[in-house]
Amino acid sequence: MAFAAQFAGVYLNFSPADAASRASKLTAFLAEGMQPQLGWDGNGKFAAVAIQPYDIKAGDASNAVVSVAFQSGARRLLLSVPIYYSGDDAGGRFVVSGRPAILPAPAPADLPQVAEPEIDDVATAELKPQLEGFFKDYASGDTASLQRYLAVGKTLPSFGGAFTFGGLQDLVVPVGGATREVQAVVVWVVPGTTPQADPNATTDPSATAARIEQVYRLTVEKQGDKWYVNDIRGAGRAVG
Repeated sequence: MAFAAQFAGVYLNFSPADAASRASKLTAFLAEGMQPQLGWDGNGKFAAVAIQPYDIKAGDASNAVVSVAFQSGARRLLLSVPIYYSGDDAGGRFVVSGRPAILPAPAPADLPQVAEPEIDDVATAELKPQLEGFFKDYASGDTASLQRYLAVGKTLPSFGGAFTFGGLQDLVVPVGGATREVQAVVVWVVPGTTPQADPNATTDPSATAARIEQVYRLTVEKQGDKWYVNDIRGAGRAVG
């Protein structure tokens, strides 16, 4: 599949100015006797990014059609590439065995609804200031301060100042016991570049600090009258 993705990176990007270079690069992928530009007439331009293997359908031990996903402008598409594999006895080599085909990518899957959990308002009120402090130190990399929010025996790596804490946007705390799985929507501030010297100049959006929401799932434990973080990870599917 990696071979097909490498081929797609050459095949899907063309312009008249790069025609000779493209033909030369394609020879590393094509079976002997195949047309050097593989069906392109030398006119126009096309560009593809985010090229990744997507699927493979084997015809037999030596032949397969590999689908490669890519992005071109606002469109997400697939490239179907016929591949021949020589087998280990012949050196385990690959070659494009026919002309590829561009196809529409499948639409996003329909996501079924899930029931919202029963929320514990008391625990939410207790956890909110604790998690605000935790995320602030999680962003800054203040190890000593971060440890105050962690369960006994636990340590966590931090962002070390790559982001700053912009706020706890939402917190979902289901009803449960002393150990809970909670979901937190956190706003991170992504540092911008150096501010412009002229305050009257038009603001460059790329130079302004960005704010981005991220969703985390945390395992928290109540010890005495306080909650402590045991683990943090990506939230997966949203709840609530």
